[in-house]
Amino acid sequence: MAKPPRPPESEPELMVRARALAGRRVGELATELGATCPPDLRRAKGFVGGLVERALGADAASRALPDFSRLGIELKTLPVDGRGKPVESTFVCTIPLTEVAVLEWGSSPVYRKLRRVLWVPVEGDRALAPAARRFGEPLLWSPDTQEEADLRFDWEELAGIIGRGDVETVTGHLGRCLQVRPKAANSRARRRGTDRDGASVDVLPRGFYLRATFTAQLLCAHFVLPSSARGVGGA
Repeated sequence: MAKPPRPPESEPELMVRARALAGRRVGELATELGATCPPDLRRAKGFVGGLVERALGADAASRALPDFSRLGIELKTLPVDGRGKPVESTFVCTIPLTEVAVLEWGSSPVYRKLRRVLWVPVEGDRALAPAARRFGEPLLWSPDTQEEADLRFDWEELAGIIGRGDVETVTGHLGRCLQVRPKAANSRARRRGTDRDGASVDVLPRGFYLRATFTAQLLCAHFVLPSSARGVGGA
């Protein structure tokens, strides 16, 4: 069993580790780290991401910090199909429902999580057993001026609606790059929020997610992918 490495001390060191995963299978890495790969990731959604965190030396654990806290880099595994197209939306962060109204973009959890991201693609075809899925070439990314402007626009629109006490009216159809979706283990989970009158209420926890259309465009901008993968996805 291989011992997880110490946290990387620089971006180049992190990228050397991440590139070493490309072409390897999830099951192989799991065995190396002494983990058992589940037969179905639908009941273990965070398994692959947690595995990569351990393999690369992420040190944030459960703290509200980027996964590689010393470097300010967040890790996101990205399931893709055979054409390199993302097959699902990407969770960014939970929404602080009682605080979102007073947060500016620059202090928002979305901005903090997406300032610098290490994307690690992984095969996401559900016909493939999780253990047989391979990792792809990693990408270290920061949003360019237009990408940040688009993300900020969605943040301000969605945060404004939630901050006014209308969280229950927000659906996954809103937002061009970001969307709001429930983020809970089951429908009985509750978190404190506010209604239109500012009164405290219990509501279903929500999270911000990147649309698959956004991550598809991101990959197309940095890798040579089939044109059919551009601007598609949507979930």
